[in-house]
Amino acid sequence: MSGINQQGLPVSIITGFLGSGKTTLLNQILHNKLDQKVAVLVNEFGDINIDAQLLVSYEDDMVELSNGCICCTINDGLIQAVKRILARKEKVDPLIIETTGVADPLPIILTFVGSDFRYFTRLDAVITVIDAETFTPEHFDSEIAFKQISYGDILLLNKTDLANKQQITALETYITSIKKNPRIIPTQYAQVSLPLILDVGLTNTDGFLEPEYRHNSHHLKTDGFISMSFQSDKPFDVYKFHKFLSEGLPLEVFRAKGIVWFAGSELRHIFQLCGQRNDIKSEPWSNSPANQLVFIGRHLDADKLRQKLNNCLATSLTV
Repeated sequence: MSGINQQGLPVSIITGFLGSGKTTLLNQILHNKLDQKVAVLVNEFGDINIDAQLLVSYEDDMVELSNGCICCTINDGLIQAVKRILARKEKVDPLIIETTGVADPLPIILTFVGSDFRYFTRLDAVITVIDAETFTPEHFDSEIAFKQISYGDILLLNKTDLANKQQITALETYITSIKKNPRIIPTQYAQVSLPLILDVGLTNTDGFLEPEYRHNSHHLKTDGFISMSFQSDKPFDVYKFHKFLSEGLPLEVFRAKGIVWFAGSELRHIFQLCGQRNDIKSEPWSNSPANQLVFIGRHLDADKLRQKLNNCLATSLTV
């Protein structure tokens, strides 16, 4: 491993495809690094930053970038955020960057190894989270999914409780076919001993400044991914919404998440969907009730999806 400054602020990049469990891992780190001040940079693909809302208890420690895919907006947004963190009088250690699910981690890597940041920071590890149940090369057929694995220093094979032995073996075989001697850690709910993934000094920065490392800024268009957001100041009818889910979303929807408001409920509901799995949890409102949802997928019919959601709205408000 090389690096001009081995004493600088350690930087870990958490990447991984849509719904793999990146935010769950980030929460694990924030809950368990109580002896350190952790700086976090989070970015969403879509115009509603749902993950930032889910991390609201840590909002004072988190710097949010402008909305949009982080790998496509690597400019003053990321650079200025890192500069603000480095300029803080109160020391932070470490800096965690969570990419969006359709981000190529390479431009983020290059931001730290190919600029003056290398004098003040040290890239510690790229941690790639993989959904053991739903990830297959054939299903995603994505250049980005491939790059997230190939650039990962640590591969967390997450949700192993949902996958059978054959799925896990096939996935490990695929990973080994594209990455020499991969460091694979099986996990459930992204639970992992933090000394295995933080302050490990695994990123080899030697090769990243070579000319062949070019970022394909058109990868979203190449892979066909789009984001569709839905917002409403009217609540959903709970029965209509559950019928909408039970009828099944199009296979083109890879990921969905958001804050859901149901008529007749005094709680806000946190909605998560990955593939054909979905989950809804409830908690008290911390702000005015509203619906905020993001759907991410390939070649989505956004108008049709938005109309279905509008059809789920309650015709009268009952609180």
